[in-house]
Amino acid sequence: MSILKVTNLTKTFGSGKKAFTAVDNISFGLKEGEILGLLGPNGAGKTTTIQMLLGVLTPTFGEISFFGKLFEKHREEILEKVNFSSTYTNLPWHLTARENLIYTSYLYDIPDRDKRVNEMIVQFRLEKLKNQALNDLSAGQLTRVNLAKAFINKPQVLLLDEPTASLDPETAHFIREYILDQRTEQNISIIFTSHNMYEVEDICDRVLIIKEGKILADDIPSNLSKTIKTSTVSFYFDDANQESFIDYCIEKDILHNLIRKNISVQIPERDIPKFLGGMIKRNIHFIEISIDKPTLHDYFIQMASEDGKDENNRLETII
Repeated sequence: MSILKVTNLTKTFGSGKKAFTAVDNISFGLKEGEILGLLGPNGAGKTTTIQMLLGVLTPTFGEISFFGKLFEKHREEILEKVNFSSTYTNLPWHLTARENLIYTSYLYDIPDRDKRVNEMIVQFRLEKLKNQALNDLSAGQLTRVNLAKAFINKPQVLLLDEPTASLDPETAHFIREYILDQRTEQNISIIFTSHNMYEVEDICDRVLIIKEGKILADDIPSNLSKTIKTSTVSFYFDDANQESFIDYCIEKDILHNLIRKNISVQIPERDIPKFLGGMIKRNIHFIEISIDKPTLHDYFIQMASEDGKDENNRLETII
């Protein structure tokens, strides 16, 4: 069942020759209990889309429905069940972490506010920070307060914009596990943006790729990565074989990346055996080899690059 349905959503700023369409006729759904990644380069339209889903911006055209109800007609009822967190949203700086959570709790119908605020303080490891003003906290600590605010009303739909930005690896892991646990326990539906493609692969059930206001892809992460035709092959050589390998790459017009004695090349996966066979014929021996198949990160880089498709086509002809 679709918890959220977006139909022909469009947002244009300005008018006439100066008009700029930030979101261009996009449609998608969010299923109950699903974590949907919303990805794209800077300026793609992700933030504008989220702001329309929250009612901060009014669409130029299109419809948004939550729980089977039109957002424009049932805004107050819907927002009671929705929340968000963004690294780029400022909370009142001179209030303490605890005061910010109390303040936020009054935006929702929460039966026992003190109990819920205390639960969020414990769950997001804010016990030592709760009485500190936000302007005294680090970027990572502010991110945790923002996330505690986002979960305070036990939302059914959660919009998370860069939820692990500025966090150290251990805390980022903790937050990802917390999000997954809450999805399982509360059946929350989540829209998740991040520039960390490995994180997206780990946490998201499905991914929307948006560029220049349009949706370019809607699929599970593993399917998107499979569309990349090249794999990265990395070698470790001794000095003599390294020089011969570089000559081989130059002869075949293959781009190579050299870091000390490690050299990596990108080759269509189906051509790797032929490439290695050519090395054997030239008596080029390596000490170590590793083959990394394409990831969502590789797909994102190709999508964001204007000439990504041409580069793949070139690589298919170099062997």
